Amino acid sequence: MEVQEPGKCPRVHGLVESSIYVRDLPRARDFYQRVLGLRPAGETSSARLNAFWVGPGQVLLICRRGGSLNAIELRGGRIPPHDGRGPLHLALGVDEDSREEWRNRLASHEVSLTGEVDWSTGGWSLYFDDPDGHAIELKSSDWHGRPIGTPV
Repeated sequence: MEVQEPGKCPRVHGLVESSIYVRDLPRARDFYQRVLGLRPAGETSSARLNAFWVGPGQVLLICRRGGSLNAIELRGGRIPPHDGRGPLHLALGVDEDSREEWRNRLASHEVSLTGEVDWSTGGWSLYFDDPDGHAIELKSSDWHGRPIGTPV
């Protein structure tokens, strides 16, 4: 088997979807829609998962814990089993000038902040837990301090 050199690896274009796993799917769906304002990604509600748009071409899958332990056979192929346990972390990009608006929105939904950072490179983050204890971050900058949405 031939090993490819690092420079010859095909390009990755971004994160298309990622999953978190929850105990109560309707409760999580309500939280992500009502509190964070995420829009469903098509007709994807099921007893097993819900999908939400989080950015252009980016989907967050909210999966029922234990609901994907078996492979799913489709006409076009097979989806392997997956699941997760414990508190996970995800960061959602937000506008630089939306900090107070987010503080007020979270407070109005009785969501308490668990952390807050003003990054030395620029931007800020607000942290809070979702109903399953996942650490959610609203972040106004990328890892280099550039405002979200700034071309790299």
